[in-house]
Amino acid sequence: MKSTARGPPSSPRRTTPRRPRHRPRKPTLTPPDQILVTILYLRKHSLQALLGQLFNTTAMTISRAVKDVRPLLEANGVCLPASTARFRTPDDVARFLAPDKTKIKPTR
Repeated sequence: MKSTARGPPSSPRRTTPRRPRHRPRKPTLTPPDQILVTILYLRKHSLQALLGQLFNTTAMTISRAVKDVRPLLEANGVCLPASTARFRTPDDVARFLAPDKTKIKPTR
């Protein structure tokens, strides 16, 4: 006859619940940031790596946010046209946002 006992026979049974081996990560982006990142990405303003730098996270986190938010935008009929502005580095963004009288033309 085979013995089916596992471990030492005199070991006490665990009375506390086991912790899950892999806890879900806390999101590094707030829901409004996830929406903003998705809009910027879909407008083709910048690459995921740059958005990761700007939002102090990784490109993978940006990718997950876009993957999660894009279906919600599409389900609500949001269609975002591509922008003509393209940014490759944080300096490109800073230059674009720097106050310059030639960029903003007053409407009359």
